[in-house]
Amino acid sequence: MAFIELNNVVKNYAKGSEVVHVLQDLNLSLEAGDFLALMGPSGSGKSTLLNLIGGIDQPTAGRVVVAGSELGSMSSSQLAKWRSESIGFVFQFYNLLPFLTAQRNVELPLLLTNLNGSQRKENAMTALRTVSLDDRAKHKPGELSGGQQQRVAIARAIVADPQILVCDEPTGDLDRQSAQEILALLEILNEQFKKTIIMVTHDPLAAEHAKNILHLDKGVLVESGQTEVAT
Repeated sequence: MAFIELNNVVKNYAKGSEVVHVLQDLNLSLEAGDFLALMGPSGSGKSTLLNLIGGIDQPTAGRVVVAGSELGSMSSSQLAKWRSESIGFVFQFYNLLPFLTAQRNVELPLLLTNLNGSQRKENAMTALRTVSLDDRAKHKPGELSGGQQQRVAIARAIVADPQILVCDEPTGDLDRQSAQEILALLEILNEQFKKTIIMVTHDPLAAEHAKNILHLDKGVLVESGQTEVAT
């Protein structure tokens, strides 16, 4: 079985008396170590698909199996534990707490573990070094540029050493130079640290940094392609 596998997945939402069909009989198979860019127009189901893979949402029908775990068979508490161990989330808006330093923001996921304070600090500093931002550990988000804040958010996503990163428009709020730096960092995490990455993006230039590109339209995968990894 593939590392990430979706079989005949359907996702519907109720909107008043109306049923909104978001994903329609979707099948997807990804191997460990892939770097997938997921593209498509607004409302096509990209973020919904990302949420299903990340265990934030459940399908209406079908199976979602990630790293050997069938997510639909888990209780809420089991899913929460699985997410904290297996998935790192990176969003368009950095979701950093403004009153905490970079180091403290990165430590937040570790509060759910049995690590003591010194171990949490050590792991947070390791994650900040990985994103080349350990020299900004004591800075608060307001003292950092947008690109630096996204690096802190990525450090937070990798601090528990998850197998998978799900990234929803990670460069959508950045200028082109900062975006290129973030995409180069994601490539390093994929190639050197062997993270499997699924990235939603509207930006074709961002998608070119991925190993594979899939397109969603009205909840259906309509096209796929491969790119050479950009340098």
